[in-house]
This record gives sequence, structure tokens and C-alpha cells, in this order.
Amino acid sequence: MATILNARAWDLVDKTLDNPHDMRVAVKELDCGARVLDFGVNTTGSLAAGILLARVCTSGMADVSIRIGAVGSINWPMVQIVTDFPVQACLYSQYAGWEIKSENYFAMGSGPMRALAAREELFHQLGYVEKFYCSVGVLETGTLPDSRIVREIAQKAGVEPRNLILLAASTSSMAGSLQINARSAETALHKLHELGFDVHRVVSAMGSAPLSPVAADLITAIGRTNDSILYGGRVTLYVTGDDASIEEIGPRVPSSVSKDYGKPFAEIFQEVNCDFYQIDPMLFSPAQVVFQNIETGRVHWFGELNEKLVAKSFGIQQPAAARV
Repeated sequence: MATILNARAWDLVDKTLDNPHDMRVAVKELDCGARVLDFGVNTTGSLAAGILLARVCTSGMADVSIRIGAVGSINWPMVQIVTDFPVQACLYSQYAGWEIKSENYFAMGSGPMRALAAREELFHQLGYVEKFYCSVGVLETGTLPDSRIVREIAQKAGVEPRNLILLAASTSSMAGSLQINARSAETALHKLHELGFDVHRVVSAMGSAPLSPVAADLITAIGRTNDSILYGGRVTLYVTGDDASIEEIGPRVPSSVSKDYGKPFAEIFQEVNCDFYQIDPMLFSPAQVVFQNIETGRVHWFGELNEKLVAKSFGIQQPAAARV
């Protein structure tokens, strides 16, 4: 599909700038001309802001919604994502593959600005680089970037600062946690790519994961948002090609294949001194993955949910009367 991801994301954000307060979002224009939208750093944010944030992460190439599901026997909101352009939405845009850091600043960058910068090997492996005069990015961070950081991002993306819009949210915010929960399909696609599967065989994807509760501290927030997908995420991939390769690679896709599987993510994270890169990369995938082969009609499924661990991570307890 011929499209400019950054143009699509720009149009999504542009409609928000007129009434940001409707979503409890604040807009700040920096002296370099760039605009930073606070979706949950110094603002409360909202569920609507989280849905928009997730849609911007995918450049509008996916539908993101909240539906009612369950964690065990408890009714619980689920974040659902559906896309007919999984490679573009999930890998070229949504994946948080741009680590932005300096002496006093850190953020994980996602969104279509990644396709302009093309700093990750993924873009060269899949043969996609974008050229456009404006750009949009999403920052997972606890601090809003200053002009110096924004200028560096703009320079690496190849755009003028005035043509850059950044959306920022903390993991421990309503919008920030929701946009991470919307990454169920993305983690499956990225895992497949890392395993050497031709992701272009995936023509459509849908996934869901429990909406993690807002946490009071960053470590708990990181734990809950990851546990949501690792132990509660379900993904269905519509694929083409042979069934033998799916049967061979399928058992290696769910998070349960990892040596770190089975412990709350916050515990794993602290054991490696909060360094994501020290965690087994095979852990970062959904709990369950279903492949539907649209050419042969075969269905293959791998992995299972661990709702008890999700409930523990989320702090869900049975009422006292139920424990008697």
C-alpha cells in the first residue's frame, strides 16, 4: 500500500490540536517551533487520549478500541487492536525501537518518525524508509523533552523542528499504559521477525490485552503493562503460505518459551537492575498466538493465558466475603 505514515499520523494529531482539553491533553510550543503534546506526564490524560496515542503510534493504520472482557471471573476492560496493514502499523510505526537518551533525558520513541530516521536495522532488513517534510513521534517518558532534545530528534528524522510533533506520556498514566497495552499484535510481529519468519506473509492481525491499572510508581507501571501482554495478551494472525513453517516456528512465538517466563515482569526488571536489554528477548511476546492460514484453511494455536499472574500484577483481590 502506497502511503506516507507520517502524513497519516500528522492528520490524526492535527484534529486534536483545536480542542486538546477535551482529552485532558496539554500543548506546548517550544522555542525551536516544535510542538510537544503532554498526554500523561504533567497532565492526567484520559482513555480517549490513550486510544488516540495508540492510533498515532500505528499511524492510523489500525483500529484501537476498548471492549469488556474478563480477568478470571472479574469483568475487565480489554484493549483491542485490529489492522489489515500489520507490517506498516506494527513494525514500521508502533514498535518502540528508537532509544532517545542524553545525560539528563531518556525516552523510548515510537511512531512514524522512526521510518524517517531509519536508525534501526529492522528498516533495512524489511526495505522501508520514508521521506517526508513533517514528522510525528510518540515518547514513552516521565519527562517532557526540551528544545535541545527535540532538535536532535528532528535532525535525525531529517525534518525542521517546526515540522515535528511529539506526543509524550508516562507509563504510569492512563494514556501511557493504554498505548502499551495496545501492542499485543506488535509484539507478535516483532517476535516473528526476530525468529526469521517472513512477516509480509501476515496480511491482517488482531490482538487484545487487559487494560492495566494506573500505577503509583514507574516500576509497578512497567510491570503491569508488560504482564498485560506477556501473560494476558491474545493475538490472531491471518497468514499466507505453507503450514509446515508455521508449525515449526509457532511454538517459539508465545512468551512461555522464555527462560524468564512465569515471574511478574517488575520482579524480572529489578533483577537486571532495570535494564531492558538484559532481559531474555524471547519473553517479549503475547501469551497466546493463533495463526489462521487463509490459503489452506488450517488453524494453528500456541501458548495459553496466565490470568492468575495478571490478577496478581494488577492487584486484583477477591472480596473478603469470597475468601471466607
